[in-house]
Amino acid sequence: MYRKMSNGDFSFIYGLYMHPEVNPYLLYEVMDAAAFTPVFNDLLQKEIVYVFEPKGIPCGMFKFIPGQHRNAHLAYLGGLAIHPDYAGRGMGTQLIHSVIELARSMQLLRIELTVATNNSRAIKLYENAGFEKEGVLRKFSWLLAEDRYVDEHMMSYLFR
Repeated sequence: MYRKMSNGDFSFIYGLYMHPEVNPYLLYEVMDAAAFTPVFNDLLQKEIVYVFEPKGIPCGMFKFIPGQHRNAHLAYLGGLAIHPDYAGRGMGTQLIHSVIELARSMQLLRIELTVATNNSRAIKLYENAGFEKEGVLRKFSWLLAEDRYVDEHMMSYLFR
């Protein structure tokens, strides 16, 4: 259902990051494809982005960054997005359960993420999958295009 991102995924990944309904909740400001190319290449080199493609059709993505050393028991989940064309079809639920299974296969004890406090759809998705809020990170992200800071919830999933 998911695979590591490859060179051939540039158009899909760029389109998802820059989609007007998705972009406000992700890491990068809106930019043209030429400016995004070094970002894409860096993500590709780090091998931390996965393409979610049930039935072989790319419809979402996520970053999964395993911890190291004293944090080797956890991973950070970021950049989770479903293309709006596939919203409301249960794809987000499938994706988050795939992430949990990935972490379980790696024998991790914790998955953590941050999510904008105003992103109620994502918060509901995470809570329904078993993630819990741990606190609020005040003025955590800066939205240049909107000239404002965004508070984010720190959330985690703990394997019991």
